[in-house]
Amino acid sequence: MSGGREQTVEEALDELRSEFGADDGSFLLQLRIDLTWDRAAFARLAAAMRVVCERYDRREAPDRWLVEGFRSIPSWVAGHTAHPSFPRPEPESYYVASLDRLRDLAACFLHGIK
Repeated sequence: MSGGREQTVEEALDELRSEFGADDGSFLLQLRIDLTWDRAAFARLAAAMRVVCERYDRREAPDRWLVEGFRSIPSWVAGHTAHPSFPRPEPESYYVASLDRLRDLAACFLHGIK
């Protein structure tokens, strides 16, 4: 995505399929395999989650992969990066705020809490 244009829900869903599937270049794959917290990849993940949270048509039941992704990602990221030797991003406030953001986005999508 470029030019500051807001993602469509379809584009955000495609991004989340890639992320939740840990495709090449995804935040989750880099976190798991390379032990790297890629800020740009995290921003793409969070932005896609926000778009889906805010604009997903809730009249239809969401696909299982989407629910499972929103449900599991916050705790998986927090657990995977909790080890003291994991090279967490600095400053600590950014890291903590990022984990909070994932939890907030999950609550928004799963429970309608904004």
